[in-house]
Amino acid sequence: MLLPNVIMFSIFTLYPVCWVLKYMFYQYDKVHEPIFIGLDNFVRLFTRDPYFWKTVGNTFYYVGLKLIITLPIAFIVAVILNRKFFGSETIRSIIFLPTIMCSSVMALIFYLILNPYSGALNMILQRLHLIGAPINWLSYQNALTTCVIVGVWGAIGNYMVYFMAGLQSVPQEIYESAELDGITAPQKMFKITIPMMMPVIKTVVMLALIGSFQDMQSIMVLTEGGPNGASDVMFLYIYRMFFPVSATTASTAQYGYGAALSVVCASIIGIVTFAYLQATKHMDDIY
Repeated sequence: MLLPNVIMFSIFTLYPVCWVLKYMFYQYDKVHEPIFIGLDNFVRLFTRDPYFWKTVGNTFYYVGLKLIITLPIAFIVAVILNRKFFGSETIRSIIFLPTIMCSSVMALIFYLILNPYSGALNMILQRLHLIGAPINWLSYQNALTTCVIVGVWGAIGNYMVYFMAGLQSVPQEIYESAELDGITAPQKMFKITIPMMMPVIKTVVMLALIGSFQDMQSIMVLTEGGPNGASDVMFLYIYRMFFPVSATTASTAQYGYGAALSVVCASIIGIVTFAYLQATKHMDDIY
């Protein structure tokens, strides 16, 4: 019974990891034979590729802003929809719907909505006299923030479900006892709900952190990392090393350098995740 899983894991996870760990020491473009160059790919990364570090900065901005917006909204929505009222299940389904949509399709729809000349958003804002002229939502100044907003829209439903599962695991007897003692609604939230939810919150934040670092599909469709690298992120840059489609990368694939980038990006995510776990490991004891 385990054999199919072992085979699939070996083909689609173990083999690619071993391939990356091998070719990060090579110059390889699939056209010519691989050439062993030792640590030259890493020397290039740390000394001759400032654009990569720009994508790292963009990634941290994207991740930080997305988490700050998404998680509080998802938690508030989960608290509201955890109560039974007319239409609550329909509203849950509507909010969760973006989670099951293809990221590329979702980004394409937003691209049409945000088009500065014929997009629906600018047309609506102008008709409401909220803006005097069309806004270029995908300009150099706005592109990355716009990508964050699209990412938030697609992620709220997912984390809402996690928070709702945690809310439903809190024993109702605790609330009933607190109500007999005359506890107020804010006290109920901050003295009971959030402390009891802390293990769930920790897990959701970690999943959101890792998932946000890996976001690239919607950004690729919306902006392709542009304009002028304003919205480029780490994994989109790596993607172009394997599938060059932009002027920001070379005209031929750079598998060896892309493998080195992959290892460094994975290390960055690992360090951030470890730091988060270390910072929150005593949280259970506090609460």
